[in-house]
Amino acid sequence: MRLVFAGTPEVAVPALDALIASERHEVVAVVTRPDAPAGRGRRMVASPVAERAEEAGIEVLKPARPRDEDFLARLREIGPDCCPVVAYGALLPRPALEIPRHGWVNLHFSLLPAWRGAAPVQHAVLAGDEVTGAATFQIEEGLDSGPVYGVITEQVRPTDTSGDLLTRLAFAGAGLLAATMDGIEDGTLKPVPQPAEGVSLAPKLTVEDARLDWAAPALRVDRVVRGCAPAPGAWTLFRGERLKVMQVALDHGRTDLAPGEIVAGKNSVHVGTGSHAVELLWVQPQGKKPMKAADWARGVRIAAGERLGGA
Repeated sequence: MRLVFAGTPEVAVPALDALIASERHEVVAVVTRPDAPAGRGRRMVASPVAERAEEAGIEVLKPARPRDEDFLARLREIGPDCCPVVAYGALLPRPALEIPRHGWVNLHFSLLPAWRGAAPVQHAVLAGDEVTGAATFQIEEGLDSGPVYGVITEQVRPTDTSGDLLTRLAFAGAGLLAATMDGIEDGTLKPVPQPAEGVSLAPKLTVEDARLDWAAPALRVDRVVRGCAPAPGAWTLFRGERLKVMQVALDHGRTDLAPGEIVAGKNSVHVGTGSHAVELLWVQPQGKKPMKAADWARGVRIAAGERLGGA
């Protein structure tokens, strides 16, 4: 089939690579978000998907809005059979959805209907899910509500960050998306409506979502740290400044610390929670690079009774 691939971030690149490598399909164009400012210099940078497509000599379309008539006209000229999508980042209007004869097929990183929305992997980690996965489905005008072609499952490991889990799903999901394209072309794969039960939503996480509540149980603190890594990044306040908490470990044996109370040993830093303590492993003070928590604690000289999380 003639394919127009839609995607933007690094997580979409494995799927694009899988489709480029396919002997059965031709990626004739890529749709991605417009160049955006990045880095300290805020220079305009193309998306990872755009860069990969340009390397492969594939036409790149960067509409400001996918309802723009110039974009729709070009898509009609290209005449794709199907448009596979991975993390494109914009809503597709009905005129665009109607152009390819097999529609637009999205690779979504959850077991639908669970975790519909922009941050399914983060919410799976936050919720403590033991198993998640990826699904391919036919895009319709509802939020991730279209009928499903296929799924894969993936175990959520106890130490997984959202970044770890998303990387694995991106590569496993790439094979699922390629197989879905094969099944659509063969006519052997038909989408199945999602069940009405089990729907959960996964909106994009905000900076406030990533603020640590030290009165919560240690397990919740750990999930927020892992679920918000690498972005938006779990954080707390220390002496009125923001401290990013990058990694913690559960310490089931220590229950003598009040929520947020810090105790620094020679090579370790413990913080109290609503249940038992957690050990801080890696932190990033405001305006500085990530560092081991023990090195940070030695530098700031924590006083007895000091706490994290205060104003």
